[in-house]
Amino acid sequence: MALLAVFALVLAACGGDDDDTSEGADGGDLSGEIVVSGSSTVEPISSLVGELFSGENPDVAVRVDGPGTGDGFQLFCAGETDISNASRAIKDEEIALCEENGIEYVELQVAIDGLTVITNPANDAVTCLSFEQLYGLVGPESEGFDNWSAANELVTEIGGEGDLPDAPLDITAPGEESGTYDSFIELALVPIAEARLEAGAITEDQVETTRPDYSSQANDNAIIEGISGSDTSLGWVGFAFADLNSDSVKAVEVDGGDGCIAPNAETIADGTYPISRPLFIYVNTAKATENAAVAAYVDFYLSDVGYGAVAEADYVQLDDAAWQETVSTWDAAGIS
Repeated sequence: MALLAVFALVLAACGGDDDDTSEGADGGDLSGEIVVSGSSTVEPISSLVGELFSGENPDVAVRVDGPGTGDGFQLFCAGETDISNASRAIKDEEIALCEENGIEYVELQVAIDGLTVITNPANDAVTCLSFEQLYGLVGPESEGFDNWSAANELVTEIGGEGDLPDAPLDITAPGEESGTYDSFIELALVPIAEARLEAGAITEDQVETTRPDYSSQANDNAIIEGISGSDTSLGWVGFAFADLNSDSVKAVEVDGGDGCIAPNAETIADGTYPISRPLFIYVNTAKATENAAVAAYVDFYLSDVGYGAVAEADYVQLDDAAWQETVSTWDAAGIS
């Protein structure tokens, strides 16, 4: 659970001066600081990599926090961080902000995650939810629904099974600053929302949104706490957070049209779990060039030892071809 802290601070005794730049990139003589921010989903991976890296480079402080993908890109594109963790790809408006501020970067996919729909273990009535049911419960037309069964009429209207239980509906889930929020909408809600737009049921502004009236949290641990605090709760987090807290939350199978599929390492890796997504780090190329510790940290991240942190943190590793593509992308930047 230490990996899931809101702020992961990996520090060791500092030697030499306080200059962020350093000489050498092969460990031992590195010093300075590396600042990583962004996705709370990717945070455990980057934190563990930082811990392992600082073990070999005790004069380098790796600071990792997880305010959310969107907030992380705001910091990154303002030049305030070296690396941005992201649970979705950078958006057009964020690209424009980086360009406006002269921030150039390299995008590196580092893992795969399955967005895991969760409820309380006491909720025996819910074991699988279809995309139609998820839309009915948390989509833009669901505002005011305070009982699971309140969504049944809408679910039936859009072609789903209106058999949700008569029980209080307590939703705790990511907010708009979270990449997990964006990814969930894109993968689970947008296909139905676009059809509802064509039918005139919702406006264009509602297509890429959820209902606004739930407890939104930027931090995954707060979501876990909310789900465990209500017997008939509903939410979603990254797979690792659900798996590591399986004693207090229950993963719900998801039916994206091919039957109910449970999230696990195998179904996420092979894409059969319908709400899987890539995870990224974005590296500021100027900062990696100026600060040898940043470049060395990324080198370490992509090494066999560093990449082992993906599995150790309970995420799904890329297959060999995808991983080699990530390594090649970093090599092509000509920094390491």
